[in-house]
Amino acid sequence: MNDFNKMDESLIRFVEQLDEENTLILANEALVEGMDPIYLLDLMNEGMKRVGKLYDSKDYYIADLIMAGLIFRQVLELEKMTAFFHGTYDKKTGKTVIGTVKGDIHDIGKDIFRHMLEAYGFDVIDLGVDVPREIFVKNVEKHKPDIVALSGVLTSTVEEMKEVVNALIEACLRDQVKIIIGANHLTQATFRYIGADSFATDASEGAKVCKEWMNVGYGQGVEG
Repeated sequence: MNDFNKMDESLIRFVEQLDEENTLILANEALVEGMDPIYLLDLMNEGMKRVGKLYDSKDYYIADLIMAGLIFRQVLELEKMTAFFHGTYDKKTGKTVIGTVKGDIHDIGKDIFRHMLEAYGFDVIDLGVDVPREIFVKNVEKHKPDIVALSGVLTSTVEEMKEVVNALIEACLRDQVKIIIGANHLTQATFRYIGADSFATDASEGAKVCKEWMNVGYGQGVEG
């Protein structure tokens, strides 16, 4: 078993520094040397967390967040990554409807989450940003997903996420889906208030929750 410790920190640092070239070179080298692709995703996610902290401290700007997202996507598209996920999940894991709720146009976290779900074999219907609650309801009715994922960077989206959940209840659809919400500002208290089944403050953890739901075979709409 290779000792990846030095490589781990270098890869995280390259992501943090938005060093596209060296991130891709090192990620590919790690895969060739036998690093588990899931572990590589966790390292990438740690780098993304550091980018997020730099953005929060105003050392990075929105363009830097976008760049980090592009680097993440390119790593997901490396040949050994796609071969692993396509080979592991040759059948669809499940179906997810995702979107950034109304009042928020941020899509970077949502997009990374979408790519990770797709890597895990999910069929993803991405509704985009600033999505009204009725559009979520319409697409749940149309696509009959296993999971609905609500994203929102702004703290004001807590109320809108709750309204989406309420709209699904009113449409008698809430018991047919699991709901996960994602944002850095979420806590146990806010997620309970919203009425979701789970929450995540980063894309990697959120994707793992969704995969576990499908692996374990929880009844839809049952809190996990």
